[in-house]
Amino acid sequence: MNLRNILVPLGAVALIGFGFYAYSWAGVAAVVGGLLMWGLLHFTRLMSVMQKAAKRPIGYVGSAVMLNARLAKGVNLMHVVAMTQALGERVSAENAEPEVYRWTDGTHSHVTCEFQHGKLVAWTLVRPQDNPAAEGAG
Repeated sequence: MNLRNILVPLGAVALIGFGFYAYSWAGVAAVVGGLLMWGLLHFTRLMSVMQKAAKRPIGYVGSAVMLNARLAKGVNLMHVVAMTQALGERVSAENAEPEVYRWTDGTHSHVTCEFQHGKLVAWTLVRPQDNPAAEGAG
């Protein structure tokens, strides 16, 4: 179980309690207003990332090599979607852990990312091998 699912609501209740203890109902209003603003900021960021991703093909990235260089362990799926500005092509089965997504660029290089509980744990870059026989034949 993810500990964040328990600690975030408990922290919000504790902040509201502290606001009431320190400043009565005005403190509660200030804390609830701050929490609401924090939630709206995250929602706005999510919507802007999804609007940009909706305008590009699924699984496409401008440069797989640059995506590979920018990835880091522990980032969440939304952060990777924000970097690529496209939804990843699902490689794994539906509702399977780990989730595996692939982004491919115009040169057919692709980055395959593995997410465990929504966090990036591993990724691989595959670049197609040039075929010397095909180049010499033309």
